[in-house]
Amino acid sequence: MSSTRDDLISGPSGICGVTPDGAAWLASAGTYPRSTLTLWGERPTAPVVLPCGSVFDVVSVPAIFGRRMLDRLWDEGPGSGPVAAFRGRILMFAAPGTAQRLPSLLRWEEFGRADGMPPLLCHGTGDAVTVPAPTDTYAASPTSSGSRWLVAPDTRNPWLPGPEVLVWAAVRAARAAVRISIFPHPDQDAKVYDVSRRR
Repeated sequence: MSSTRDDLISGPSGICGVTPDGAAWLASAGTYPRSTLTLWGERPTAPVVLPCGSVFDVVSVPAIFGRRMLDRLWDEGPGSGPVAAFRGRILMFAAPGTAQRLPSLLRWEEFGRADGMPPLLCHGTGDAVTVPAPTDTYAASPTSSGSRWLVAPDTRNPWLPGPEVLVWAAVRAARAAVRISIFPHPDQDAKVYDVSRRR
């Protein structure tokens, strides 16, 4: 039984916020977008590996630091593009070219040596990342794939931060880490980002 693109997101496993347009945007990064959408139509809980560099780059940071960066982006900045959690890391989808420019910006500004800033792994042209499935299986089984959307793609042309925005967020997150209590907020994993505020 074949599924339409609109059926892709409304399966019985639940909804994580990836819209049909968001799924189409993700699939457009691959060589065979229709095959990816067909796969998701048949197996909406299947993560896929997509290439970086043409539609998006990805900046990967450790989970706790990534959450702090997201907090800065949403509380004090322009918001973020799509963001996923995968195996203890936060994957921030960024504008193409970010992977090439971000490391040099960090070196030039000497931000890379800031206290509390872990290395930022940049994936661009020639790299690929595992993208969570459009249907959220995390709520039913948190150990099923180890990946989920924190800010799901919801449009065919999402706003994606560039290297300057991510440097700004990383520096502020590193500075905030110095002031944060060693006792985490009891509900820190439940942060919800209001995508309607995205600029």
